Amino acid sequence: MTSLHFSNYLVNLTRKNKAILTATADSVLIVVSVYVAIALRLSTLELGEYWVGGFRSILLLIPIGLLFSIFLSVPWISTRAFNLHGIWRTAVFAGGLGLFFFVFNIFGQWWVPRSSPLIFIPVFLVGMVMVRIVSGMLLERAQPFATSQERILIYGAGAAGRQLADALQGFSGARAVAFVDDNPSLRGVLIGALRIYGPHEIDRLMKTRGITQVILAMPSARRVVKNEILLKLQPYGVELKTLPHFVDFIGGASLPAQLKTVKPDDLLGRAPQALDMPEISDAYANKSVMITGAGGSIGSELVWQLANVPAKTIVLYEHSETALYQVERRLLESGLAVKVVSVLASVLDQSVLERAMKEHEVDVVLHVAAYKHVPLVESNEIMGARNNALGTYTVAKACADMGVPRFILISTDKAVRPTNVMGATKRFAEMLIQDLQTRNPNTVFSMVRFGNVLGSSGSVIPLFREQIANGGPITVTHPEVTRFFMTISEAARLVLLAGTFSNGGEVFVLDMGQPMKITDLARNMIVVSGLKEKTEQQPDGDIEIVFVGLRPGEKLYEELLIEPNQIATPHPKIMCAQEKFLSPKDTAAAKAKLEAAIEKGDSNALRDLFKEVVDGYPEGHIS
Repeated sequence: MTSLHFSNYLVNLTRKNKAILTATADSVLIVVSVYVAIALRLSTLELGEYWVGGFRSILLLIPIGLLFSIFLSVPWISTRAFNLHGIWRTAVFAGGLGLFFFVFNIFGQWWVPRSSPLIFIPVFLVGMVMVRIVSGMLLERAQPFATSQERILIYGAGAAGRQLADALQGFSGARAVAFVDDNPSLRGVLIGALRIYGPHEIDRLMKTRGITQVILAMPSARRVVKNEILLKLQPYGVELKTLPHFVDFIGGASLPAQLKTVKPDDLLGRAPQALDMPEISDAYANKSVMITGAGGSIGSELVWQLANVPAKTIVLYEHSETALYQVERRLLESGLAVKVVSVLASVLDQSVLERAMKEHEVDVVLHVAAYKHVPLVESNEIMGARNNALGTYTVAKACADMGVPRFILISTDKAVRPTNVMGATKRFAEMLIQDLQTRNPNTVFSMVRFGNVLGSSGSVIPLFREQIANGGPITVTHPEVTRFFMTISEAARLVLLAGTFSNGGEVFVLDMGQPMKITDLARNMIVVSGLKEKTEQQPDGDIEIVFVGLRPGEKLYEELLIEPNQIATPHPKIMCAQEKFLSPKDTAAAKAKLEAAIEKGDSNALRDLFKEVVDGYPEGHIS
């Protein structure tokens, strides 16, 4: 059997058999150590009159040593993670056994020379340490032949990085090969067998060390710093992962298990908006808040943030049984001190809405429920208008009738000069709310408009992720199509903040920075998945990006404002739009036409109405 075969044999042993093999090796070491201790004391290999005493000593030390080592869990110390803690435990074992040797040698009338038990202790300890180091080296030698093993470059040589390197020693699926750290004073330092390099050496390490994965081990660093590092690592085409914050370690999972793959929103290209404001807690603490569409992506994020304020009562209003169950279960399992009420109903049912608002004394309604898939609403315009426009009016009217102090509509940038029915229904809903405000001063109505939310259901992120998992291609409608993006936490926080700023009838929008090309987002997702884009110049790439053409009603560029004028708010990243809306008389007439078109299922009449009253909808304008 070659050494490599023996290494593979050791690797494939069960944990129980490894412990038995270790205990057997320690027993052999006891025999050898007793002989060596006596021989050293006598300064000769011939034990003479002491061989009988040495033999008796071995017969006693082996069973006692086995029991003592099991008591100290010595056979279960991992040889691949043998560190100072392991050395200390084996030292206690050697010292304890040597002390027993010394005591029974006294009562045995000096079977061996009296100093031999004391010599036995270091000899036995050195033997055990050497056996474990050699075993660990043999096991490490077998590891490179694991076909799925990742070669890890750890970015960050602080406490988290060092702990990660230790944890990876016992992890068969990956091996740490080096550290990188921004601190110049750490350059060249060895942590165990791993050297610390500077960021300027990453390119060389990638080429010479076969790096397949980079883990950012800087859990306490600011997100903007992490983003800058991740953006620099993108071109290498390796998988990127990050360590969670230390507080997340409390969950108890192993360190490798808590690694998080870098998400596209980590590569957003800008730092997320810092929207933490005390006004949120002041406005929602101890309030009863109803969220329609509570089981959706944005709705559930709002629920979670309100639960952490905490609000007094959260009324989950949702028409999907599955979505309602999931958001309720997550909230109840969190143990947060908030009362949770679940209502399974449609936003078109005004009697259920009013009963829930009255029974739970609702202070704020966040109306999130909507149909938002542009192509689906484009081909199901009647149902889209019924849910998005009439549904919104029903919820808002219930608020006015029941005296709910605040109502906030979640709108979209697609409502600005819409080229599709979905956007037109949302703009129509905004105008209905603006009209309601003129006649119901006791309720403060407001609207919050924002762009695409990264990772929400129906967004491009889940679609691209699925296409990458299936081997591609990624489908993009047009190479120049751009969108505003924000994270789901930003979107939820904006909504909550806007509610605190509103005096009635405002449309709030968020400064989301520059719009991002969808093509760039697709490329980012390929890179952070550890893959390469397949192009004519790179035919051996993994994932191809295919352009399929704009869908009906889809814009190349989205806008946030209909009119150029805007008013500042207390927060520099939140603006208030000044936009025209219909007179009460025209609104009533438009609403009547909308209801008639929906009642008759007349799509042409519906589209004609949007052309008439929705500014920007094909040929539409407000006079």
